[in-house]
Amino acid sequence: MLTKRHGAILKLLERQGSLSVTALAQGLDVSAETIRRDIRTLADAGAVIRVHGAVGLAGQIGEAPFERRMRENAGAKRSIARAMADNIADGDSLMLDTGTTTSFLARELLGHRRLTVVTNSSDIARTLATVNGNRVFMAGGELRGDSGAALGASALDFIRPFAVQHAIISAGAVDASGVMDFDLHEAEFARAVLACGECRTVVTDASKFGRRGFIRVVGFDRIDAMVTDAAPAPDIAAALAASEVRLTLAPQDHRQ
Repeated sequence: MLTKRHGAILKLLERQGSLSVTALAQGLDVSAETIRRDIRTLADAGAVIRVHGAVGLAGQIGEAPFERRMRENAGAKRSIARAMADNIADGDSLMLDTGTTTSFLARELLGHRRLTVVTNSSDIARTLATVNGNRVFMAGGELRGDSGAALGASALDFIRPFAVQHAIISAGAVDASGVMDFDLHEAEFARAVLACGECRTVVTDASKFGRRGFIRVVGFDRIDAMVTDAAPAPDIAAALAASEVRLTLAPQDHRQ
């Protein structure tokens, strides 16, 4: 028999993806040991799967398809994109990886002019190319069907010679140890993007806090700034402060 709390756990996982025991306990205001017992029950019933310190819905471990992720937390991602766009001036150069928040950022940059943009995202390239005097460089490589992202050795080789003012990546998961992802090739590309930037920024909505990905991207010592929509948990906030990462909380815009 599944309890009301079991149902609440499943709803949280459906809405936010994989979560740590700590994040689930905080979200439901119960002890970690209670959540562990619930997870054992749900896992025995085949409803959830435990992986790498996190738990997710069976059949949905990892990130959802790109279009579905564009709809998830869209208001928060749009606010983050607006806050990030305010830090970019006409004529700046930037590199963006593929991700829903970086795709929202591309849309917020439609009011900018003469940008130089390097990306592996066909969505971002289509959004910003041929408008307002922009120059857009699209990395080549194997094109993913769900996200329209070019990945692999060819994409990595293409971006490495560039030196841009803003290197901006999205995040699949963030905990106190740093930024993570669920896909090896996307993590490799994001890491390479950060190596090309003068200012290295992670844009992520707060639902990614407390999640654990399968692949480490970088520790906080390798980034300069993070833009998000809500304050992270104390352990993550302390780790960011220890690495002197500039944390920006995007103001909520009720016009969304």
